Amino acid sequence: MYNRMNEEITSILKENSVNDLRTFIKKRECLNNCNIYLTYLLYFLQSCGMIATTLSASYDYKEILWIGIGVNALASLISIYEKINKSVSDKMLENIKSIKAGEYLDEANHIDIEEFSR
Repeated sequence: MYNRMNEEITSILKENSVNDLRTFIKKRECLNNCNIYLTYLLYFLQSCGMIATTLSASYDYKEILWIGIGVNALASLISIYEKINKSVSDKMLENIKSIKAGEYLDEANHIDIEEFSR
């Protein structure tokens, strides 16, 4: 009786690990694709912000200066979002590696809070 129950528990845990592995791989792919677009958008917005602030300083246009500052602020927010996505993706990679090694526990935090509190 005990062996059959133990085998059933082991089977359930293995099935959970395989399902989690599939989920992690799909989510990592989505996050990585999203980060590619966020990176391009970040550099585009930073370039636009620098051009706007440079033009406003050259020709003394205060309105364009504030537009440039706003675009740079938006680029900073996108950078933060990209870093959060990368942190989540890295945690998922660690989980994928632990599933492969047979050491997976479904207790991991997906975002490292200490990294963003500095």
